[in-house]
Amino acid sequence: MKVSVSEIEDIAKAAMVAHGAGAWQAGEVAQAVARAEAFGNVICGLYYLESYCTQLKSGRVDGQADPIITRPKGGQVIADARYGFAQPAFSRGLPLAVAAARENGTATLAVAHAHTCTSLGFFTEQIAAAGLIGIGFTNASPVVAPPNGKAAVIGTNPISMSIPNGGMHWDFSTSAVALGKITMAKVAGEKIPLGWAVDADGTPTTDPTAALSGALVSSGGYKGWGFGLMAEVLAAGMTGSVNSLDVSGLKVANGKPHDLGQFYILIEPGADFGARLSRVAQAVAEQDGARIPGQNRQPMTQIDVADALWSASRALAMC
Repeated sequence: MKVSVSEIEDIAKAAMVAHGAGAWQAGEVAQAVARAEAFGNVICGLYYLESYCTQLKSGRVDGQADPIITRPKGGQVIADARYGFAQPAFSRGLPLAVAAARENGTATLAVAHAHTCTSLGFFTEQIAAAGLIGIGFTNASPVVAPPNGKAAVIGTNPISMSIPNGGMHWDFSTSAVALGKITMAKVAGEKIPLGWAVDADGTPTTDPTAALSGALVSSGGYKGWGFGLMAEVLAAGMTGSVNSLDVSGLKVANGKPHDLGQFYILIEPGADFGARLSRVAQAVAEQDGARIPGQNRQPMTQIDVADALWSASRALAMC
């Protein structure tokens, strides 16, 4: 059925509040859910709402945590989520990080001890909206094996970059595919493309069940593996949060808090930045069918939501 983005946000907020989240914390997360759906990112939208609610009930995420924001150095801001959601911590830390970037030319914002942030681009686009270049990194539960390996070591570990005024925006996992796509393929009884995952013996597979018992592989082989490791050491090492190895499945109802980190770099564009970007954008635009990532992005206001998913989301809001 067709559902408005604003209604998705309202239902998501109500569902989380019904399961123990504070109103403002739930509101921040609901914005991220709605924004993901508005751009067709179903993996990070309502698909996650049930796990948010069950983990609020189990205590795996503290929906009423009040983030602590500090600025140890001029260009360094830390937002301690205190085992709560990432979105409220980022929201509280962003104004100070933006001010630090404008004072120093660059700044970093470390979100520590947080629940999974799902769509990383939701955060970097807010940095870009403030007139700064935003680059973000995060880690996740271990699902990706090293090249020629068979045991998962790092998460899908997304990287995102957003440039002001719609100049560029991209957000992707450093694994060949998001784990949710394999889960969806299993539910649908479909095979997966070769090159997404390996089975428990390290053999490439097209069987989603075997893939879920094995591991994902990095996008682009060892090149994507390197980017995944970069995200790992920045997200965990620069925030004091845990490694991917120490996080159980992100949607598992019970267990220790995720305790993940996100690390953002905020950069004030220099005088020549716009001209240099335009030079590249023009060369791309001259080629039919080519485009800069994220150019001309337009959010939808009405979303096609599966009846079962919408009914389940509404039921969560009525608990």
